[in-house]
Amino acid sequence: MDESQLPFHAAEPQLKLQLNSWGQPIGAPLPAWVPRERPARDVISGQYCRLEPLDPERHAVELFSAFSAAPDQRMWTYLPYGPFESAEHYAEWCRSASQSSDPQFFAIVELKSQQPVGVASFLRIDPANGCIEVGHLQFSPRMQQTTVATESMFLMMQTAFELGYRRYEWKCDAFNAPSRAAARRLGFQYEGLFRQAVIYKQRTRDTTWYSIIDSEWPGLRAAFIQWLSPANFDVLGRQRVRLSELTAK
Repeated sequence: MDESQLPFHAAEPQLKLQLNSWGQPIGAPLPAWVPRERPARDVISGQYCRLEPLDPERHAVELFSAFSAAPDQRMWTYLPYGPFESAEHYAEWCRSASQSSDPQFFAIVELKSQQPVGVASFLRIDPANGCIEVGHLQFSPRMQQTTVATESMFLMMQTAFELGYRRYEWKCDAFNAPSRAAARRLGFQYEGLFRQAVIYKQRTRDTTWYSIIDSEWPGLRAAFIQWLSPANFDVLGRQRVRLSELTAK
């Protein structure tokens, strides 16, 4: 059965019981909690890619070229903007996006070619509650289903959890099957369906919610490191172990 068809109680996590002085169940205490820092506008480096703060002068032309290599415009269907008619129109979007603090946009640069091949962002950044979301994913054909795609997501997760965030979110249109599959592969847990949550591009959107919490991160981090290791790929670049097998553990 598809997760969006599950009754809500079937997807609920089992909560650890805490009682207050009146015998009411409450959440676990966090007496030492302090708000977290916002992610810095710094370069985030990995072994296959690096994430650079989006810069229209440095990234827009090459990004538009990378996106234009797609055979059609389907990559823009579930984003609130695009497709773009020209490099100039995309550069205008980049100029606006680069000035935003939330979402906070990054260009994903492939180290092998030293060219930008995609865009991602942190958004709904909530330092007070230690919650942050990843989104606005724009992956060009050169980036899709590659180690660059996986590592870029790992690097953003790692940045968030190293800053002490407790919750890392992924949300998408309920009809966006590739995004839902990607969330499960990356180790996110399905949390529910928010009906008629958003209006965009003159249509309604039901939104599926996923998350990773800090207690799950050590195991997921080990899974990513194992999958991203060069030893996990044969001479033709084929993976020996699937990431979904490692994150499922």
